[in-house]
Amino acid sequence: MQRPTLAARRVATSRLTVNILERKGSSEGEPVLLLHGNVSAAPFWHRTVVDLPAGYRPIAPDLRGFGDSDPLPVDATRGLSDYSDDLSALLDALGLDRVHLVGWSLGGGVALRQLRDHAPRLRSVTLVNPVSPYGFGGTHGIDGRLNHPDGAGSGAGTANPEFVRLLAAGERAADSPLAPRAVLEACYVKRTLDPAAVDDYVGAMLSTRIGDDHYPGDSRTSQAWPGIAPGDRGVLNCLAPTHFRIDDLEAAQAKPPVLWVRGAEDVIVSDTSLFDLAHLGALGAVPGWPGSHACPAQPMVSQTRAILDRYAAAGGSVREVVFEGVGHSPHLECPQEFVAELTAVLRSGR
Repeated sequence: MQRPTLAARRVATSRLTVNILERKGSSEGEPVLLLHGNVSAAPFWHRTVVDLPAGYRPIAPDLRGFGDSDPLPVDATRGLSDYSDDLSALLDALGLDRVHLVGWSLGGGVALRQLRDHAPRLRSVTLVNPVSPYGFGGTHGIDGRLNHPDGAGSGAGTANPEFVRLLAAGERAADSPLAPRAVLEACYVKRTLDPAAVDDYVGAMLSTRIGDDHYPGDSRTSQAWPGIAPGDRGVLNCLAPTHFRIDDLEAAQAKPPVLWVRGAEDVIVSDTSLFDLAHLGALGAVPGWPGSHACPAQPMVSQTRAILDRYAAAGGSVREVVFEGVGHSPHLECPQEFVAELTAVLRSGR
């Protein structure tokens, strides 16, 4: 059987022009929207777009400020609502009524926002190593309580400046452990990927717009450890717990089935995340850590499980799938197994 070829096109919506990746010449089947993560773009979904079985119409958009979509500024005070509203506008422009939604990492947070606000439009929701419903960094406990009222320890100030510099410079080599390629191979995935595919993924990472309105965003100083707090602009700030919080998912107007897929070896979204300054402080990697009583690590996975448990108790269907030996990107590391699990929830959401 001949594998489908892919095509990209830009779609004008009421909010911005969005670049989408889809199967060439295909406009039939149940639509499956695939939302990428932070510092990435639609090419991270290449394999899934190709491998989904007949009867489905996979569509992978570039979020604003990534890939070839318009680089509009991100209002971080709205949490992930800029991205969620962009998605709603794209569905309207494409004339799509009810869709399956798949979100990875940052895109998983967008999917959670859509599920909370626009559940009747969704046939199913698949969360792939999603950001916690209480954002990234600066919280403790399964109910996402702030470590400090200003969100200290989260937001744009937590980004490594050398990684940001190399990203802005378009660095493709892996000579530095903070180069995009090195970060992808060490943190995005646990398993080794095909080098040609890695080249494509690095190119997608380098499409990230850099600046206060984009990645990583602006930041403020804080009196609390580690001395930084989120600003009001840009990508990492819209993930800060002072701006993004979904603690009532069970109140969604409809209850489409939810599949939660994650890699057991994820070092990004984890209860012991190597990107969480509180956990790094506990390891001695960030000086001055005040101790677990004042600044414990964020239990990201446990927070997600708690909110999905409440969703299930309210009548929703939730299935958790954990891939052993897999990192932050199951759709890249075990693509056949991932598509099999995804196809199962797509069939259940009709």
